[in-house]
Amino acid sequence: MKDSERQLITLAERLVDDALGGGAQFADATAHAGWELSAKVRLGEPELVEEAGTRSVSLRVMRDQRVAITATSDLTEAGLQRAVADALALLELTEPDPCAGPADPSELASPPFPELELYDEAVAGIDADEALRRATAAERAALAHDARLTLSDGASFSRTQNTIATVLSTGFRGAFTTSYASLVVSPVAEDTGGKKRRGFYWTGGRHLTQLEDHEAVGIEAARRTLQKLGARKVATGEAPVVFDPDVAASLIGTLAGCLLGSSIWRKSSYLLEREGTLVASPLLTIVDDPLRPGAPGSRPFDGEGLPSRRTVVVDKGRLETYLLDCYSARKLGRKSTGSASSGSTTVTPTTTNFIVAPGEQTREALIASVKQGLYVTDMMGFGFNAVTGDYSRGASGFWIENGELAYPVSEITVSSNLDAMLKGIDAVANDLEFKRSTVAPTLKVDRMTIAGE
Repeated sequence: MKDSERQLITLAERLVDDALGGGAQFADATAHAGWELSAKVRLGEPELVEEAGTRSVSLRVMRDQRVAITATSDLTEAGLQRAVADALALLELTEPDPCAGPADPSELASPPFPELELYDEAVAGIDADEALRRATAAERAALAHDARLTLSDGASFSRTQNTIATVLSTGFRGAFTTSYASLVVSPVAEDTGGKKRRGFYWTGGRHLTQLEDHEAVGIEAARRTLQKLGARKVATGEAPVVFDPDVAASLIGTLAGCLLGSSIWRKSSYLLEREGTLVASPLLTIVDDPLRPGAPGSRPFDGEGLPSRRTVVVDKGRLETYLLDCYSARKLGRKSTGSASSGSTTVTPTTTNFIVAPGEQTREALIASVKQGLYVTDMMGFGFNAVTGDYSRGASGFWIENGELAYPVSEITVSSNLDAMLKGIDAVANDLEFKRSTVAPTLKVDRMTIAGE
């Protein structure tokens, strides 16, 4: 255990002990320390260098099925005493909840915790000069790629490191440290009619070696920007729609929100009472896997001290389970799936590494199978009704003719119902990349409504 982790555990233990001494029947505390750096350049000149550290603690107390949570970044003696006093005072104001309570002590995780390769000292070692150098080199490579690229929205390099320690009065003690770095480049090209076409490309990962070469990122960003020149609308109608991996991940992230136990017991999800039924194409399998080494969403235990576990959420289109913390599990008469996230003001279920299993064909082969349709690379706005599943968003990308990307399109809207979209997936590619915690390969939906001209 790192010294920073021991220090945070000691801090959390102190709050838990003080809360129990003040009359709480149960207490848990999560202490957090983070450090982040962000550097941005635009047209070769530094535009932003920001570096900041944060330290905070949250405390949850329970008594007679009443629950109260406080949080503070004031770690002075007076600040910590106030946090405990406020939590105990709030207990008197809350109503009893029969579903409130901690995790069963017999189910808590115990050391040694799994080693998940969450931290890279090389990421923490990136200073402002190095961050600026990488961002500058990436933007320079993008603008040098083609004379038509004379403008830029900039290039940014960011890195973070976080240490999280959790202590429960029922005996759990645990801490882990993570790192993450990312680089994004956003060139701009002048198009006919005075329009500006913006494109981007990015790379990211917990380990510095997981990032693509910064100059290669700039060149790919340039290529994607130039592809947008001459974009036009397409006629309104219905057609197959292929989602680029980044956009497919956004689509699957929308589904994730409907699978959380908090959405189910509140009856704010179209997936209510759908366990054991088909909610997607048989080609679609989705797992939530916090135990994947080096992945952005991995963690050794959840926010309530339960051991992390791999959960198959959708198996060949069939909904197997919702993702539950202890509270939503009790509300639904189930057991937790180890999916709790402890925030500054609440404990809720969440996803970790939410992964669509890849298919066998390449992205190129998938596109080649489409006689006529839309390939979506960007989506705008957020038009989704979680209760009905209705889905409508602005989009841009490319029109597919006879299996090839024929020309760029923009200023269109794609719409359907999420349930119909997922059931209509008839092709899944193999191009899965773990740059973020929610990931999907290229996906093809058999038919959606496209609003254009």
